[in-house]
Amino acid sequence: MIQPARIKPNIRHRQVDLELGHFDNKLPSLLRKIYLGRQIFREEELDRSLAGLFLPNSLKGLEESIGLLEEALEQQQRVLIVGDFDTDGATSTALAMLALRAMGMKYVDFIVPNRFEFGYGLTPEIVDIAKQRNPDLIITVDNGISSIEGVIAAKEAEIKILITDHHLPGPQLPAADAILNPNQHGCDFPCKNLAGVGVVFYLLSALRRRLRETGWFEGNDIVPPNMAEWLDLVALGTVADVVPLDHTNRILVHQGLLRIRSGRSRPGLQALLALADKDPKKLVATDLGFIVGPRLNAAGRLDDMSIGIACLLENDPSTATEYALQLDQLNLERRKIEAGMQEEGVAILNHLEIDQKTLPWGLCLFDSNWHQGVIGLLASRIKDRVHRPVIIFADAGGNDDTKEYKGSARSILGLHIRDALEAVATKHPGLVSKFGGHAMAAGLSIKAKDYSTFSEAFDLEVRRQLTPSDLEAEIFVDGELTPEELNLQNGLLIRESGPWGQQFPEPLFQGTFYIASQRIVGEKHLKLLLSVDSNQRQLIDAIAFNVDMNSWPDEKKEKVQIVYKMDINFWQGRESLQLIVESFIL
Repeated sequence: MIQPARIKPNIRHRQVDLELGHFDNKLPSLLRKIYLGRQIFREEELDRSLAGLFLPNSLKGLEESIGLLEEALEQQQRVLIVGDFDTDGATSTALAMLALRAMGMKYVDFIVPNRFEFGYGLTPEIVDIAKQRNPDLIITVDNGISSIEGVIAAKEAEIKILITDHHLPGPQLPAADAILNPNQHGCDFPCKNLAGVGVVFYLLSALRRRLRETGWFEGNDIVPPNMAEWLDLVALGTVADVVPLDHTNRILVHQGLLRIRSGRSRPGLQALLALADKDPKKLVATDLGFIVGPRLNAAGRLDDMSIGIACLLENDPSTATEYALQLDQLNLERRKIEAGMQEEGVAILNHLEIDQKTLPWGLCLFDSNWHQGVIGLLASRIKDRVHRPVIIFADAGGNDDTKEYKGSARSILGLHIRDALEAVATKHPGLVSKFGGHAMAAGLSIKAKDYSTFSEAFDLEVRRQLTPSDLEAEIFVDGELTPEELNLQNGLLIRESGPWGQQFPEPLFQGTFYIASQRIVGEKHLKLLLSVDSNQRQLIDAIAFNVDMNSWPDEKKEKVQIVYKMDINFWQGRESLQLIVESFIL
């Protein structure tokens, strides 16, 4: 048996035509090349001010949505927000609660479905729970576009429904009173990549404008809220949901980061950063994705996202810290579970009677002990290892014919995973109980007895849509830096020129260095001291995380060729250039 090894990526240089750029002459040449490599050609695309945002007017369903909220305010109806159990859902819920209260809504509350009992979205079971609160209006955030049965149940209970979502719709839309989703058919809003929290931000910003025009605030002695006050939540939800950082999302994230850095973020967010020993003044977008997001997500993965929402809503710093401590503990537990599942997942791969050539193109894995809340993370890890679409399944309970598996899917460039699931469901009616998601991530449910049939059908669909070259992992680099360009000033320049993230990747460079020293730190991280020449006239710190302990340290190696990011090491009040090694080439 030949064990399937981790895919070794091919290194590709980004193609840059300097003649295409129309930038201010003051823009440094290094940044000019970096932006052109990301298809940014005009100066206005670099505008990160709120003035650069699209107006919400072209959002389909905006007038109907505002009308429902105006009516709820004027009549002081009972409003119930139904959220989702990830960070985007938590920030969407918190933003809606805070903004509606600030606009004068007296009776507004929220519920979040427990993923283990009710699954995702506005289901009939969630409507039954919602009815106990006697709502006049239910607002879904970050969900609802596929909640056909749930909306029917709510309408039968004479509850009005406002759906705000960003997930891709199916062929049938729920019969809600209003739907706000930039991805619904017939919506002309230019930015299709808003996270759920971005959709809520646009809706409430438009509501605030309408209320000012009608004299609501003045007539009720209310100070009109500043929507920018909650951009920290918008930035957090946008980054954590890994939506593409197009121009609109870069503006939202950048403005949110400015608030956090200036100390004007929510107490709960400040508490989470403090627990991670992260200085808010030095925060970048990736910190939201790797430090704050996982701690909030841990609540939804292992327990109840209500804890995370309560943390974001809390105004008292000491109470917010108590919530943050609970989230931090849940995250530690999540990491232990994930680490064990990752070992088991790799072990399953290694024991399959297949090699890299016979590995399924669309890979499905199942273990009865895997935790439903962590299968998405495992799918991402395995996808990165084998570079092909992966679906990880967990036991969702039931007996005999009713027994179900829940799956979490992650894809690679070239395969729209939600559309692939729809294709499988269309070709095999009844095989997929339900599904939904985006291009790169999706969720689904199947009957346990259909696992083998589904696995084969999924693999065939992936093979139909992809080519062998699609399964070759690639790393795109922004070229090589000269010794003169490898300096602290350029490191700081790149750090402040984002925000970097999904489909607007942080710059990567390729280079060959001499190794002056090497040692393991933190159990499995390789700390390096590198030099651009053998005379060690220019020494640079570098670190490679989670290295193969069978290969490193290697005292025989005198030179190394690496793909790296430029980063800044902040230590005892000093700043120094540090390279983050993404891949070893040689």
